[in-house]
Amino acid sequence: QLQLVESGGGLVQPGGSLRLSCVASVFTLDRYAIGWFRQAPGKEREGVSCIVPSGSSTNYADSVKGRFTISRYNAKNPVYLQMNSLKPEDTAVYYCAARWRRCAIATTEYDYWGQGTQVTVSS
Repeated sequence: QLQLVESGGGLVQPGGSLRLSCVASVFTLDRYAIGWFRQAPGKEREGVSCIVPSGSSTNYADSVKGRFTISRYNAKNPVYLQMNSLKPEDTAVYYCAARWRRCAIATTEYDYWGQGTQVTVSS
């Protein structure tokens, strides 16, 4: 069973930066596409970004384009989400999720999820 663990969340002022990490506790992620999702209170979970196993293809939600960068330096652990120019509306619990080989938009397409890490953007 693939288990994912996120880290790197915290409290940051508007305009600040955070880097989230996603690691697999048992297996490596070299065959899995990794997606980052977030869920704010009272809202549905939404996709933020995704990266394929090779790292050659990525995608981003319009709301984070130009500010967030997803990366993986090889096909194994970890996968990062660099978040710059953070805004209060980025406040949410951030989750990483894994699915076999290809990125997908819907949360239902992902088979494995982490427990989430809280990101709070506030002055």
